[in-house]
Amino acid sequence: MRNSDADVDVVVIGAGQAGLSSAYHLTRAGLDHVVLDHAPRPGGAWQFRWPTLTYGKVHGMHALPGMELTGADPLRPSSEVIGEYFAAYEDRFGLRVRRPVDVSAVREGDGGRLRVETSAGVWSARALVNATGTWDRPFWPRYPGQETFRGRQLHTAHYPGPREFAGARVIVVGGGTSAVQHLLEIAEVAAETTWVTRRPPVFRDGGFGEAEGRAAVALVEERVRRGLPPRSVVSVTGLPLNEAVRAGLASGVLDRRPVFDRITATGAVWADGSRVDADVILWATGFRAAVDHLAPLRLREPGGGIRVEGTRAVRDERIHLVGYGPSASTIGANRAGGAAVREIRRLLTRERAAAPVS
Repeated sequence: MRNSDADVDVVVIGAGQAGLSSAYHLTRAGLDHVVLDHAPRPGGAWQFRWPTLTYGKVHGMHALPGMELTGADPLRPSSEVIGEYFAAYEDRFGLRVRRPVDVSAVREGDGGRLRVETSAGVWSARALVNATGTWDRPFWPRYPGQETFRGRQLHTAHYPGPREFAGARVIVVGGGTSAVQHLLEIAEVAAETTWVTRRPPVFRDGGFGEAEGRAAVALVEERVRRGLPPRSVVSVTGLPLNEAVRAGLASGVLDRRPVFDRITATGAVWADGSRVDADVILWATGFRAAVDHLAPLRLREPGGGIRVEGTRAVRDERIHLVGYGPSASTIGANRAGGAAVREIRRLLTRERAAAPVS
């Protein structure tokens, strides 16, 4: 690992789906680059998923460009299947992934370059692909009395699987796919489960084709163009009404209650005075974009998000956010990686043409 300044054309931060797709296209374009990943091994955020999330339960995993994922056992943990796939992908295409490397800040450097400060030294780049995803920023909402709860509180990011909840009374908070998966698992071993969401869940029956996918992505993209924090694509598609979900609805496991008014030492209380005792509160409340290291560049808009056109940050054309907002899905990250590299090539070509001849 280099411990001094290193000049490259492009730094890629993150080696999940978005980062590897970008690195693949950068390699094909012949651009000098390095990929910095804070995780201990290949697999992106998938390596941290709970063991009962098997590959067969994965929602919409799309192959990386140039190499299909075939023959995977649907009963194996997704963390293993996808971790091995990403490792093989890095090896096949000779991707330059440095790990574990923590990026602390990206600042304005000398001569129009970007200064990327990390735990392994400093890199200097002409452009940057930020592919850090959301897993490192779990969102914990706050409610009155939360600090008084004597039971256990944890987030999806640290969900260990259902075994640890055997015999417990569990409140699951959140209206997304993870909340539903947690509930269906935990209900088989828990003494009691309660599902709480801010809004009534919307279940999607029937197919979800290309037209529906484009419409969902467009809704997310509109927020990003307005400089608002992105919502996930899944949040606007609704929850798939599969066989397991139908069974959960029929059994009452997926009977949803509105969000509570406050938390007590022993559970939660609603505005109407009703209460539920609990040993565990599991917050399946989603994640936020991990972009704090970009703060020195002042990319955020008043609405709290980073405004992008395609993948390019509107406030700084050197910065591309891949896997952010509309490109947060696996297929979206693939396409966005290629699009970002095409724009970066044009930027670097323009810069070279404008450089004075010595």
